Amino acid sequence: MDLSGIIAEIADQADEFLDGVTDRAQARAGIAELINLDYFQLNPADRKAVTEGVMAELEKEEFFGMEFVGDPFKDDPADDDE
Repeated sequence: MDLSGIIAEIADQADEFLDGVTDRAQARAGIAELINLDYFQLNPADRKAVTEGVMAELEKEEFFGMEFVGDPFKDDPADDDE
């Protein structure tokens, strides 16, 4: 079974069924619930693959917002040269 179509469809619907969700754990739970309702015929391995695929798409689209790496309040080293 080609899961890429299911992943794309769920990712496209994420704005609707995950409206207001910013927590990744809540998003996973919402995705799992949608899969249980709409794609109940999938076996557990496929369900996990779809969940991971949708989460990867949402991360790529920055669905959860942009995250900072490092300390965003630390001065730039270039500023020390002034």
